[in-house]
Amino acid sequence: MTVIDTAPLGGATTSVPTLVHLSGNIGIFTTARLRQRLINTLDHSTDLLVLDLSQVTFCGPGGIGVLIGVQGRARALGITLALTGVPPFMARLLRGAGLDHRFPIMA
Repeated sequence: MTVIDTAPLGGATTSVPTLVHLSGNIGIFTTARLRQRLINTLDHSTDLLVLDLSQVTFCGPGGIGVLIGVQGRARALGITLALTGVPPFMARLLRGAGLDHRFPIMA
């Protein structure tokens, strides 16, 4: 699993989202590191944090747990966590878990 943080374009204005690109597998061996990286990103995020999942090849239950946990922390800070580039397998996973309406999905 690779996380590539992309700072807001044009500086840290609240109108420009913070974009984080994820790639590879989000499994048992990567969830702790992912959780910590995303929590650290919240400290520097604008009002909208967007996770680009287009390069994610696998996501286990722990990965979904990380998304839920980070979303809760983001809300407490007044930050919206949104997803983009959701692969079909992950859309099915979210839908099957009843979480497809929990995360805003951006085109």
